[in-house]
Amino acid sequence: MTFCIRRREFIAGLGGTASWPLTARAQQGDRVRRIGLLLGGDENHSVLLSALAFEQALAGLGWTNGGNVRMDIRAYVGDTNQELVGLIRTRAQELVGLQPDIVLAVGAPGTVALQLETRTIPIIFVSAVDPVASGIVARLDRPGGNVTGFASEKPSLGSKWLELLSEIAPGLKRVAIMFHPRASPASSLFVPSFETAARSLKVVPTTVPVHSDAEIETAVSALGREPGGGLVVIPGVFAYGSRASIISATARNNVPAVYAISDSVRDGGLLYYGVNRVETMRRAAAYVDRILRGAKPGDLPVQFPTKFEMAVNLMTAKALGLAVPQSILLRADEVIE
Repeated sequence: MTFCIRRREFIAGLGGTASWPLTARAQQGDRVRRIGLLLGGDENHSVLLSALAFEQALAGLGWTNGGNVRMDIRAYVGDTNQELVGLIRTRAQELVGLQPDIVLAVGAPGTVALQLETRTIPIIFVSAVDPVASGIVARLDRPGGNVTGFASEKPSLGSKWLELLSEIAPGLKRVAIMFHPRASPASSLFVPSFETAARSLKVVPTTVPVHSDAEIETAVSALGREPGGGLVVIPGVFAYGSRASIISATARNNVPAVYAISDSVRDGGLLYYGVNRVETMRRAAAYVDRILRGAKPGDLPVQFPTKFEMAVNLMTAKALGLAVPQSILLRADEVIE
């Protein structure tokens, strides 16, 4: 499957102000600034809300989409590694070819693809795991070059996900941590803390790299052959695009799973815990504002998440035979009944 955002629905969600590209309506004499957005995902809940939050935060800083700024949006989702890599590179080339004043990239793969295309156009990344270890920036305090941004989940969240999964499914005996090694190369950074938590909880940890829906099915089926299997799904473009397959496999095999992508729980997954990406996109708007007013991206420090959120799907818990503890319900930002 290849994907581009459905134009009518996305424009409606943004109040008719974004397009592919948008015809800007600037005040006479003003220079219209061009902002590129490279989004990993589709037009579902979290992507739409993130784009809206970014646009609204920019407006609060004096940059009106359709007025003194023009937004060009590209998105990508792929079913295979080869298709995904090609799509990301194509979308990055399209945006750089438009010669924007700045580009906002959601996710490390899009950021890396943009870096291959330009070393001069400012790039702000959002939701990149450990940007130093990922090779995106040289250092956090002064990243240098044309890139800065906002890191996503810290590697220590590997333990947090497992602890929450054990809390909602106390009978766990073995848990796999699943990710696509090429689409999300930094995902392996979560493994050490995951394994540390597994030892503490007396759970057998397994690392499961997957590249296709067939491999997802094989891995989840193996977890479901005996009671006590669980799954931690690492965030990334592949996990987002394949969430329906993961959710379906866990339901068929009676395997509780925790996700780092909120749409997964709305689509039938059990539990979500991760960075509030809407809040991060608002913070990213402040960096866009500073750069458009003359700041250099390499002088702006990389920032880390300040707000996390949790959601639980009670229908899925019931289907799995789990009683959601009060401790989870009280902390959840969203409870799906």
